Amino acid sequence: MRYTETPLRGAWLIELDPIADERGHFARTFDREAWEARGMDPAVVQCSASFSEREGTLRGVHLQAQPHGEPKLMRVSRGAIFDVLVDLREGSPTHRDWFGIELSVDNGRMLFAPRGFAHGFQTLTDRSEVIYQIGAPYVPAAATGVRWDDPELGIEWPPPPSGGRTISPRDLAWPLLKP
Repeated sequence: MRYTETPLRGAWLIELDPIADERGHFARTFDREAWEARGMDPAVVQCSASFSEREGTLRGVHLQAQPHGEPKLMRVSRGAIFDVLVDLREGSPTHRDWFGIELSVDNGRMLFAPRGFAHGFQTLTDRSEVIYQIGAPYVPAAATGVRWDDPELGIEWPPPPSGGRTISPRDLAWPLLKP
């Protein structure tokens, strides 16, 4: 695996090094020692999957309020997404900065977010599925988020498809950040 720290301190892009032959390929997708060496939290206490039927589905931008922050590893198992992380850690040198990148079945990339990061994505294809490895239990009362179009963040989402974006009422109702 190849690890590249993103512009957001503590968030990592992970690219697989597949070993290929006539059958296809094999690649390691998790290595506890490599994570620990980079200061990444290697705990996995939950795994989840998100399936979106249509291109242009936007989910997020979500996080768990502290002290229930969730380190997460995201990987696409079907389709493609534009994945976004927002650093909401108070005192971080990259506080309120965002990073976005395409994750797809074809490119095999994964994205790791430490505790205190918000996460969201927009599907780039129909029938996209995202798999999450999560390092803390989900606490419904700690679930929160920020608006996907918050001008304070200025996230540059891909243009919506001709049919427009699909966003849940809950995600449309998240508050804007205050300066």
